[in-house]
Amino acid sequence: MADIKNLKGKTIFMSGGSRGIGLAIALRAAKDGANVAIAAKTAAPHPKLPGTIYTAAEEIEGLGGKALPLICDVRSEDMVAAAIDKTVDTFGGIDICVNNASAIALTGTEATNMKRYDLMNEVNARGTFLMSKLCLPYLKVSHHAHIINLSPPLDMSPKWFKNHTAYTMSKYGMSMCTLGMAEEFKQFNIGVNSLWPLTAIDTAAVRNVLGGDQMAKLSRTPDILSDTAHIMMCKDPAIFTGNFVIDEELLRAEGVTDFAKYAPGYAGPLAGDFFVPDEVFERSPTKIMKGY
Repeated sequence: MADIKNLKGKTIFMSGGSRGIGLAIALRAAKDGANVAIAAKTAAPHPKLPGTIYTAAEEIEGLGGKALPLICDVRSEDMVAAAIDKTVDTFGGIDICVNNASAIALTGTEATNMKRYDLMNEVNARGTFLMSKLCLPYLKVSHHAHIINLSPPLDMSPKWFKNHTAYTMSKYGMSMCTLGMAEEFKQFNIGVNSLWPLTAIDTAAVRNVLGGDQMAKLSRTPDILSDTAHIMMCKDPAIFTGNFVIDEELLRAEGVTDFAKYAPGYAGPLAGDFFVPDEVFERSPTKIMKGY
């Protein structure tokens, strides 16, 4: 096995992906001629969030990829299994599983009702486990198999828990899947890695949850994550596994020097993302405002 130059002909099965970071990752893969199955709930337009699985499919195919829009709630084992079956029937297999779907509520313990707690843990931690488990038979027979989880490094500082324990538990549940499955799946040459941004990322969801247009000015575009994910997906999965990748760090290691393109029109400090260890901020040349 070895690194590959592009994702032409590879099949990606992604949870979420109708907008934001997931869509950016899908579109970058589409430029290579990849097959992308978008398994998400968004069949009809959301009043506050742009994009559906069908508009995502149109964009993927417009860039030269092949798309399969699939109505799927990652909390449902039956729906995930059916979506995977349809993907395999359509494209012949699955090479890469991207666990992108996520639910967020930045609330303290008293303010977090159990419906919201269950949603976050079922979508984030359980959904990642379920997707990876059901994709596994197909990843085992792929010649270039990866699982990428959009989840943070496991930095067990109390500061990441004190303001939103339930959300942190759910995202760290995704990262624990990376930690365990990377070791468990080594025997099958399946690379399992997490990807997380150094800074806040400008998505519609972030604008709605964290501060609108003002927050967007302090953020990078999703392209920094799609470029990083592309590098990760092209790496030899037998060697590149068990990593908690921070976008900027991997890009710099790969020789990228122009980061201004990811924050067009903004020259000031950027907002640091949640869950990034202090030592990562300290070694980055980027000016960062830590918001915790």
